[in-house]
Order: sequence, then C-alpha cells, then structure tokens
Amino acid sequence: MILKPTDIAGAFLIEVEPLGDERGFFARTFCLETLRKAGVNTGPVRQTSISVNPRRGTLRGMHWQVEPFGENKLVRASSGTIYDVIVDIRPTSSSFRRWFGAELSAVRHNGLFIPRGCAHGFLTQSDDVTVEYAMDADFAPGQGRGARWNDPAFGIVWPFEPVLIGDRDRSYPDFAP
Repeated sequence: MILKPTDIAGAFLIEVEPLGDERGFFARTFCLETLRKAGVNTGPVRQTSISVNPRRGTLRGMHWQVEPFGENKLVRASSGTIYDVIVDIRPTSSSFRRWFGAELSAVRHNGLFIPRGCAHGFLTQSDDVTVEYAMDADFAPGQGRGARWNDPAFGIVWPFEPVLIGDRDRSYPDFAP
C-alpha cells in the first residue's frame, strides 16, 4: 500500500499496489507497520462498521468522538463512490481548521486514514454506496460530536449540493473549539 500525505497532519490517502496475473490481483489495504513507519501511532483495529447509502447526494458528517475517546479511522468505499472529507479540529495542530477532500471509490480501492481529533464526513457521488470503517477505538455512547457540514469556519468545497442529510447532521451547530 502507498501512503500519500495530505494537508492534514497525520492523515494519509491510501492507494493500493495491485499484484496481478490472469486471475485478477491481490493488494494490501491495511498494514500497521507501514503506518508506524510513516509516524502514525495507532493501535490495532478494534471495531469495523459499514454505512449503506442508497441515494446519490447523501451527506453524512461532520462527526468525531471527543477525547479521551478519539479514534483513528481507515475509511474506504466498498461499493460506489464518495467524496470523503476530513477537518482537523485539534487546536494545537499545525493544520488546525484545514480540510482535505478526496474521491474514494470501490473501483480504485483507495482509502483515507483519518487521525483522531479530525472530523469526518462524506457525500455519496453514486447510488448504492457502502462505506467501510476500521477504527482503533470502541464506540463510546454519548461521546460523539459534530459540526455543520457547511460551517463557514471550515470552508469545505463539496462537489455538489447534498440532496439528503439526516436531521442530526443538519442541526449540528457551527464549530466552536
């Protein structure tokens, strides 16, 4: 797997290195040692989840868990295509309040490593999208937070206007550190 640094400290776009033959190909999608060599301090995967999204234009986000319940995440689209966005909300980070967005697709098999302390959200760019998450921390009820997907403090440029946003995501306040 190839780690490509992003504008967010500790976040990486992950590309696969397919090894192929007449049967197809094989590619590593996660390697703890590769991440550690890149300076990522993450524990083993403790939880995996999926998000199923039937409609193009569905927006989920911007979400995070507060410390000490923060989590490193690896996100990828196992079907369809998403525009995946992270925002650094760590006040002491060199990339505080910066955002990074990338298209993740099942066809490209790419992913995004999101460090703890970053908000995360995505917009589906096709129908029938499944997003897979691998996290190094357990879900902590009551510790989840969110900020508005179009908060001017972040200035995220989404590829198009969402058509479906859940009530919770729509009602999040602007970010306040």
